[in-house]
Amino acid sequence: MNGSTPPAAASRRADDKPSPADNPKNVVNSVMKAFAVLHAFRAERPAMTVSEIAAAGDLDRGTAFRLIHTLVALGYLSAVPVRKYRLTLKCLELGFMALSSHDLWAHAQPLLEACVPDLADAASLGVLDGADVLYLQRVDKGLARHTVDRRPGRRIRAYGAALGHAMLAFLPEAEQIRILESAERVKLSDRTLTELGDLMQRLREVRERGYAVSDGENAYGLRTVAVPVYDAAGVPVAGISLTIDASRMSIEQLVATATPRALAIASELSRALRFSGGAIAVNIPK
Repeated sequence: MNGSTPPAAASRRADDKPSPADNPKNVVNSVMKAFAVLHAFRAERPAMTVSEIAAAGDLDRGTAFRLIHTLVALGYLSAVPVRKYRLTLKCLELGFMALSSHDLWAHAQPLLEACVPDLADAASLGVLDGADVLYLQRVDKGLARHTVDRRPGRRIRAYGAALGHAMLAFLPEAEQIRILESAERVKLSDRTLTELGDLMQRLREVRERGYAVSDGENAYGLRTVAVPVYDAAGVPVAGISLTIDASRMSIEQLVATATPRALAIASELSRALRFSGGAIAVNIPK
Protein backbone atom coordinates (compact mmCIF):
# COMPACT_ATOMS: atom_id res chain seq x y z
CA MET A 1 0.00 0.00 0.00
CA ASN A 2 1.83 3.12 -1.17
CA GLY A 3 -0.72 5.68 0.06
CA SER A 4 -0.56 7.68 -3.16
CA THR A 5 -4.29 7.42 -3.84
CA PRO A 6 -6.76 7.64 -0.94
CA PRO A 7 -9.47 4.92 -0.96
CA ALA A 8 -12.17 7.58 -1.29
CA ALA A 9 -10.63 8.84 -4.52
CA ALA A 10 -10.17 5.35 -5.88
CA SER A 11 -13.81 4.38 -5.32
CA ARG A 12 -15.41 7.72 -6.14
CA ARG A 13 -17.58 7.77 -9.26
CA ALA A 14 -16.70 10.15 -12.06
CA ASP A 15 -19.89 12.15 -11.53
CA ASP A 16 -19.31 12.68 -7.78
CA LYS A 17 -17.89 15.90 -6.36
CA PRO A 18 -14.45 15.69 -4.70
CA SER A 19 -14.46 15.34 -0.92
CA PRO A 20 -11.72 16.25 1.60
CA ALA A 21 -10.80 12.55 1.73
CA ASP A 22 -9.78 12.74 -1.94
CA ASN A 23 -6.87 15.03 -1.03
CA PRO A 24 -3.81 12.94 -0.03
CA LYS A 25 -2.79 15.72 2.38
CA ASN A 26 -5.90 14.96 4.48
CA VAL A 27 -5.22 11.23 4.72
CA VAL A 28 -3.28 9.62 7.60
CA ASN A 29 -1.32 6.82 5.98
CA SER A 30 -0.70 5.00 9.26
CA VAL A 31 -4.45 4.60 9.73
CA MET A 32 -4.78 3.23 6.21
CA LYS A 33 -2.00 0.76 6.93
CA ALA A 34 -3.63 -0.34 10.19
CA PHE A 35 -6.81 -1.16 8.30
CA ALA A 36 -4.72 -2.95 5.67
CA VAL A 37 -3.63 -5.27 8.48
CA LEU A 38 -7.23 -5.92 9.54
CA HIS A 39 -8.42 -6.46 5.97
CA ALA A 40 -5.58 -8.91 5.33
CA PHE A 41 -7.50 -11.62 7.20
CA ARG A 42 -9.89 -13.84 5.26
CA ALA A 43 -12.01 -16.89 5.97
CA GLU A 44 -9.37 -19.04 4.28
CA ARG A 45 -6.57 -17.44 6.33
CA PRO A 46 -7.98 -16.68 9.82
CA ALA A 47 -4.53 -16.75 11.48
CA MET A 48 -1.28 -15.45 9.98
CA THR A 49 2.31 -14.71 10.85
CA VAL A 50 3.78 -11.21 10.70
CA SER A 51 5.34 -11.97 7.31
CA GLU A 52 2.05 -13.31 5.93
CA ILE A 53 0.14 -10.26 7.15
CA ALA A 54 2.76 -7.95 5.65
CA ALA A 55 2.49 -9.68 2.28
CA ALA A 56 -1.32 -9.74 2.29
CA GLY A 57 -1.50 -6.07 3.31
CA ASP A 58 1.24 -4.90 0.93
CA LEU A 59 3.32 -3.64 3.88
CA ASP A 60 6.97 -3.94 4.81
CA ARG A 61 7.60 -6.38 7.65
CA GLY A 62 8.75 -3.76 10.18
CA THR A 63 5.64 -1.63 9.69
CA ALA A 64 3.41 -4.69 9.88
CA PHE A 65 5.13 -5.80 13.10
CA ARG A 66 4.49 -2.44 14.84
CA LEU A 67 0.90 -2.20 13.62
CA ILE A 68 0.12 -5.76 14.69
CA HIS A 69 1.35 -5.14 18.23
CA THR A 70 -0.55 -1.84 18.38
CA LEU A 71 -3.75 -3.66 17.39
CA VAL A 72 -3.00 -6.39 19.93
CA ALA A 73 -2.69 -3.70 22.62
CA LEU A 74 -6.03 -2.22 21.53
CA GLY A 75 -7.71 -5.63 21.58
CA TYR A 76 -8.44 -5.99 17.86
CA LEU A 77 -5.86 -8.77 17.31
CA SER A 78 -4.70 -11.57 19.56
CA ALA A 79 -1.69 -13.87 19.43
CA VAL A 80 -2.21 -17.57 18.79
CA PRO A 81 0.30 -20.46 18.87
CA VAL A 82 3.11 -20.76 16.31
CA ARG A 83 3.68 -16.98 16.23
CA LYS A 84 0.46 -16.16 14.47
CA TYR A 85 -2.27 -13.57 15.01
CA ARG A 86 -6.00 -13.50 14.48
CA LEU A 87 -8.85 -11.01 14.62
CA THR A 88 -10.77 -10.75 17.89
CA LEU A 89 -14.49 -10.35 18.39
CA LYS A 90 -13.87 -6.72 19.25
CA CYS A 91 -13.68 -6.07 15.50
CA LEU A 92 -17.37 -6.90 15.30
CA GLU A 93 -18.23 -4.01 17.62
CA LEU A 94 -17.50 -1.45 14.92
CA GLY A 95 -19.95 -3.04 12.51
CA PHE A 96 -22.61 -3.84 15.07
CA MET A 97 -22.61 -0.28 16.42
CA ALA A 98 -23.40 1.02 12.95
CA LEU A 99 -25.89 -1.71 12.10
CA SER A 100 -27.81 -1.65 15.35
CA SER A 101 -28.26 2.12 15.31
CA HIS A 102 -30.55 2.18 12.27
CA ASP A 103 -33.39 0.39 10.58
CA LEU A 104 -32.96 -0.86 7.03
CA TRP A 105 -34.72 2.19 5.63
CA ALA A 106 -32.29 4.51 7.44
CA HIS A 107 -29.32 2.64 5.99
CA ALA A 108 -30.87 2.95 2.53
CA GLN A 109 -31.66 6.67 2.67
CA PRO A 110 -28.22 8.13 1.87
CA LEU A 111 -27.65 5.50 -0.80
CA LEU A 112 -30.91 6.44 -2.50
CA GLU A 113 -30.27 10.16 -2.13
CA ALA A 114 -26.94 9.75 -3.95
CA CYS A 115 -28.83 8.54 -7.05
CA VAL A 116 -31.25 11.46 -7.36
CA PRO A 117 -31.37 13.48 -9.56
CA ASP A 118 -28.12 12.71 -11.40
CA LEU A 119 -28.90 9.07 -12.18
CA ALA A 120 -32.65 8.79 -11.60
CA ASP A 121 -35.65 11.00 -10.88
CA ALA A 122 -36.72 8.82 -7.95
CA ALA A 123 -35.24 6.03 -5.86
CA SER A 124 -37.17 3.72 -3.55
CA LEU A 125 -36.86 0.97 -0.97
CA GLY A 126 -39.84 -1.35 -0.51
CA VAL A 127 -40.82 -4.68 1.00
CA LEU A 128 -43.42 -7.30 0.17
CA ASP A 129 -46.41 -7.23 2.48
CA GLY A 130 -48.90 -9.82 1.33
CA ALA A 131 -49.83 -8.99 -2.26
CA ASP A 132 -48.50 -5.45 -1.92
CA VAL A 133 -45.24 -3.60 -2.18
CA LEU A 134 -44.99 -1.43 0.92
CA TYR A 135 -42.71 1.59 0.47
CA LEU A 136 -40.25 2.21 3.31
CA GLN A 137 -38.17 4.96 1.74
CA ARG A 138 -38.51 7.25 -1.26
CA VAL A 139 -36.35 10.04 -2.70
CA ASP A 140 -38.20 11.88 -5.45
CA LYS A 141 -36.96 15.05 -7.12
CA GLY A 142 -38.17 14.84 -10.68
CA LEU A 143 -41.59 13.23 -10.94
CA ALA A 144 -43.88 15.91 -9.50
CA ARG A 145 -45.98 16.08 -12.65
CA HIS A 146 -46.86 12.39 -12.40
CA THR A 147 -49.83 11.59 -10.19
CA VAL A 148 -48.13 8.80 -8.26
CA ASP A 149 -47.76 8.65 -4.50
CA ARG A 150 -44.90 6.46 -3.33
CA ARG A 151 -44.21 8.07 0.02
CA PRO A 152 -43.15 5.78 2.90
CA GLY A 153 -46.15 3.77 4.06
CA ARG A 154 -47.87 3.80 0.65
CA ARG A 155 -48.67 0.56 -1.18
CA ILE A 156 -48.93 -0.74 -4.72
CA ARG A 157 -49.91 -4.20 -5.89
CA ALA A 158 -46.76 -6.27 -6.40
CA TYR A 159 -47.95 -7.83 -9.68
CA GLY A 160 -47.94 -4.40 -11.37
CA ALA A 161 -44.60 -3.01 -10.18
CA ALA A 162 -41.00 -3.71 -11.09
CA LEU A 163 -40.21 -3.50 -7.38
CA GLY A 164 -42.73 -6.27 -6.74
CA HIS A 165 -41.38 -8.41 -9.59
CA ALA A 166 -37.82 -8.01 -8.28
CA MET A 167 -38.80 -9.59 -4.97
CA LEU A 168 -41.39 -12.11 -6.17
CA ALA A 169 -39.04 -13.56 -8.78
CA PHE A 170 -36.69 -14.94 -6.13
CA LEU A 171 -39.33 -16.66 -4.03
CA PRO A 172 -40.34 -20.32 -4.55
CA GLU A 173 -42.77 -20.68 -7.44
CA ALA A 174 -45.59 -21.91 -5.19
CA GLU A 175 -45.19 -18.78 -3.07
CA GLN A 176 -45.23 -16.58 -6.16
CA ILE A 177 -48.53 -18.10 -7.29
CA ARG A 178 -50.06 -17.82 -3.82
CA ILE A 179 -49.21 -14.11 -3.62
CA LEU A 180 -50.30 -13.31 -7.17
CA GLU A 181 -53.63 -15.09 -6.70
CA SER A 182 -54.34 -13.53 -3.31
CA ALA A 183 -55.56 -10.22 -4.75
CA GLU A 184 -57.42 -8.92 -7.78
CA ARG A 185 -55.23 -8.02 -10.74
CA VAL A 186 -56.41 -5.11 -12.88
CA LYS A 187 -54.81 -3.10 -15.67
CA LEU A 188 -52.87 -0.09 -14.34
CA SER A 189 -51.96 0.83 -17.92
CA ASP A 190 -52.36 -0.89 -21.24
CA ARG A 191 -48.96 -2.52 -20.65
CA THR A 192 -49.75 -4.08 -17.27
CA LEU A 193 -49.51 -7.87 -17.16
CA THR A 194 -52.47 -9.40 -15.33
CA GLU A 195 -52.69 -12.99 -16.60
CA LEU A 196 -51.03 -15.47 -14.25
CA GLY A 197 -49.18 -17.24 -17.05
CA ASP A 198 -47.73 -13.98 -18.37
CA LEU A 199 -46.67 -12.90 -14.89
CA MET A 200 -45.00 -16.21 -14.13
CA GLN A 201 -43.04 -15.98 -17.40
CA ARG A 202 -42.01 -12.43 -16.49
CA LEU A 203 -40.81 -13.58 -13.06
CA ARG A 204 -38.74 -16.33 -14.65
CA GLU A 205 -37.09 -13.74 -16.89
CA VAL A 206 -36.40 -11.47 -13.92
CA ARG A 207 -34.86 -14.31 -11.96
CA GLU A 208 -32.63 -15.24 -14.90
CA ARG A 209 -31.22 -11.75 -15.48
CA GLY A 210 -31.24 -10.59 -11.84
CA TYR A 211 -33.32 -7.42 -12.15
CA ALA A 212 -36.83 -6.28 -13.10
CA VAL A 213 -37.88 -3.51 -15.49
CA SER A 214 -41.08 -1.60 -16.05
CA ASP A 215 -41.74 0.67 -19.03
CA GLY A 216 -45.01 2.40 -18.24
CA GLU A 217 -46.59 -0.77 -16.83
CA ASN A 218 -47.92 0.74 -13.61
CA ALA A 219 -47.87 4.44 -14.50
CA TYR A 220 -47.73 6.07 -17.92
CA GLY A 221 -44.51 7.91 -18.65
CA LEU A 222 -42.38 6.20 -15.99
CA ARG A 223 -39.55 3.73 -16.47
CA THR A 224 -38.09 1.68 -13.62
CA VAL A 225 -35.41 -0.86 -12.85
CA ALA A 226 -35.57 -2.81 -9.58
CA VAL A 227 -33.45 -5.41 -7.79
CA PRO A 228 -33.89 -7.53 -4.65
CA VAL A 229 -32.25 -7.18 -1.24
CA TYR A 230 -31.51 -10.51 0.46
CA ASP A 231 -31.34 -11.40 4.13
CA ALA A 232 -28.64 -13.61 5.68
CA ALA A 233 -30.47 -16.73 4.48
CA GLY A 234 -30.63 -15.52 0.86
CA VAL A 235 -34.35 -14.71 1.03
CA PRO A 236 -35.52 -11.51 -0.73
CA VAL A 237 -36.78 -9.26 2.07
CA ALA A 238 -36.76 -5.90 0.28
CA GLY A 239 -36.15 -4.27 -3.07
CA ILE A 240 -34.47 -1.19 -4.54
CA SER A 241 -35.89 0.65 -7.53
CA LEU A 242 -34.67 3.57 -9.64
CA THR A 243 -37.26 5.44 -11.72
CA ILE A 244 -37.12 8.10 -14.43
CA ASP A 245 -39.50 10.15 -16.51
CA ALA A 246 -39.69 8.32 -19.85
CA SER A 247 -38.65 11.48 -21.71
CA ARG A 248 -35.27 11.37 -20.00
CA MET A 249 -33.90 8.23 -21.68
CA SER A 250 -34.88 4.94 -23.26
CA ILE A 251 -35.51 1.83 -21.20
CA GLU A 252 -32.30 0.35 -22.67
CA GLN A 253 -30.28 3.36 -21.50
CA LEU A 254 -31.89 3.18 -18.06
CA VAL A 255 -31.02 -0.49 -17.70
CA ALA A 256 -27.43 0.15 -18.75
CA THR A 257 -26.86 3.13 -16.45
CA ALA A 258 -29.08 2.50 -13.43
CA THR A 259 -28.99 -1.27 -12.94
CA PRO A 260 -25.35 -1.42 -11.78
CA ARG A 261 -26.04 1.24 -9.14
CA ALA A 262 -29.24 -0.45 -7.96
CA LEU A 263 -27.37 -3.74 -7.65
CA ALA A 264 -24.58 -2.04 -5.70
CA ILE A 265 -27.08 -0.53 -3.24
CA ALA A 266 -28.88 -3.83 -2.83
CA SER A 267 -25.57 -5.61 -2.28
CA GLU A 268 -24.60 -3.15 0.46
CA LEU A 269 -27.94 -3.54 2.23
CA SER A 270 -27.81 -7.33 1.86
CA ARG A 271 -24.33 -7.32 3.36
CA ALA A 272 -25.56 -5.20 6.27
CA LEU A 273 -28.36 -7.68 6.91
CA ARG A 274 -25.94 -10.59 6.69
CA PHE A 275 -23.45 -9.11 9.14
CA SER A 276 -26.21 -8.04 11.52
CA GLY A 277 -27.58 -11.57 11.64
CA GLY A 278 -30.98 -10.13 10.76
CA ALA A 279 -30.85 -7.67 13.64
CA ILE A 280 -31.68 -4.71 11.40
CA ALA A 281 -35.37 -3.97 11.68
CA VAL A 282 -37.53 -3.55 8.59
CA ASN A 283 -39.86 -0.86 9.91
CA ILE A 284 -41.80 2.01 8.38
CA PRO A 285 -40.06 5.27 9.36
CA LYS A 286 -42.07 7.50 11.68
